[in-house]
Amino acid sequence: MSFKKYMHDFQHLLNTIDETEVLRLGDAICGAYRAGRTVFVVGNGGSGANASHLCEDLGKGTITDFDKQKRLRIISLTDNAPYLLAWANDTSFERIFVEQLKNLALPGDLLIAISGSGNSPNILAAVEFANTLGMRTFGVTGYDGGKLLGFAQDSIYVKSFDMGMVEAAHGVVFHYLTGLLKTKFAQ
Repeated sequence: MSFKKYMHDFQHLLNTIDETEVLRLGDAICGAYRAGRTVFVVGNGGSGANASHLCEDLGKGTITDFDKQKRLRIISLTDNAPYLLAWANDTSFERIFVEQLKNLALPGDLLIAISGSGNSPNILAAVEFANTLGMRTFGVTGYDGGKLLGFAQDSIYVKSFDMGMVEAAHGVVFHYLTGLLKTKFAQ
């Protein structure tokens, strides 16, 4: 495939993303910000990298006044390798996010669960736990949506079976949201 064809296909994919889904995630994050709730982000592999990047962008990139502005309470549960490995070793890899949420999450907090396939067992377990706890859950997925579409209370769904394009599209959405929320948080 040529680069031009790849970029054409990617642009077409971006044009299929439902803007209302994106704006609902923005509203959910903004609601957590205004209520002083914590936003948790989880993902594996490339989606884990997107979770880390989203956390950094929303935690720092939305601030316009470093001294006086209220800060978004946000944490990526993908970033502490020893902690993840301890939970995986002592329980199972499926529980690495659930066990962290048990320590940190409260009813009313927001979980953003990113899974390109929508079928990652540890992501699904985290969403199930969060729903039971009374958190708001938002799935960000691709492929055919997987089980995540049915587990999360709300979602952004990128309709592609190309994992690279799905992860890149998620990144575009997250960068858009960072800019949007930077403006909203400055008000």
